[in-house]
Amino acid sequence: MTLPEDSTLLRIFIGESDRHGHQPLYEAIVLKARELKLAGATVLRSPIGFGAQSHLHTAKILRLSDDLPMVIEIVDTEEKIQGFLPILEGMMGGGLVTLEKVRVIHYRSAANKTP
Repeated sequence: MTLPEDSTLLRIFIGESDRHGHQPLYEAIVLKARELKLAGATVLRSPIGFGAQSHLHTAKILRLSDDLPMVIEIVDTEEKIQGFLPILEGMMGGGLVTLEKVRVIHYRSAANKTP
């Protein structure tokens, strides 16, 4: 699979405790993106953050949270990302979704690495 230099980054901000059916929402989103053959997805777990209600979520020892901020990033063509958005909308309750144009420098597996 190749990606055009001008691609789109979909960034999804949710909480670690958010669910989709019986599984964590972040996992459900990544699995759905894989099923639909999007180029790739990465989940990042943050030690601190807050959202629309300004409730602080932190991993500090004195204030352990079971709902740390999660960010899912997916890069693909504009068309494939736009096609994924209605599916994502049906999976999410709350959260934040952003899109931005990105310039892909290279996209290849380690097996394709040149010496």
